[in-house]
Amino acid sequence: MSAPLDAGKTHPFEGGPSFPLRHRLIRLVWMIVWSTLGRTTPVPLNAWRVFLLRCFGASISRGAKIYPTADIWYPANLKMHDFACLGPGVRCYCMAEIELGAYAIASQGAHLCGGTHDIDDPHFQLMTKPIVIGAYAWVAADAFVGPGVTVGEGAVLGARAVTVKDLEPWTVYAGNPARKIRQRMKIT
Repeated sequence: MSAPLDAGKTHPFEGGPSFPLRHRLIRLVWMIVWSTLGRTTPVPLNAWRVFLLRCFGASISRGAKIYPTADIWYPANLKMHDFACLGPGVRCYCMAEIELGAYAIASQGAHLCGGTHDIDDPHFQLMTKPIVIGAYAWVAADAFVGPGVTVGEGAVLGARAVTVKDLEPWTVYAGNPARKIRQRMKIT
């Protein structure tokens, strides 16, 4: 994993880079490979997409499912445990590690965002923080999970909800910002 460059030295406001050249080149090659060999595959060719992701450093366990329209920014920062799922149109903006526990689901259109900027820094420094989606957790359709968030085991983030704070295990959240709705029955 590459750390972001010092914005005070690279001046991103003036078009300077946020990551080292090697990192940007790997992402460029990845984008070409995914758009030509991954995104165009039919849903049943999951094993092929898993192979492509592993070639670029992703850690994908058995039974994990990645839909062809999922966008993975940097595969080396993606870790998926047994039977985890990135659904159609999921944006996995893995500037830092994003980990999905066993049987965790990110549903269609969900956005997992591992990066933000220091709004008080005059250079707008990029900051990256890992995201953990616990086992049996569900990030529902079009929901947003911000940098540094842990979605606890079995937690549910409802459709179109937004969280920038950790979610308690086996608890259901909804809204923007996400608010606790109720407990969820344990299914394991």
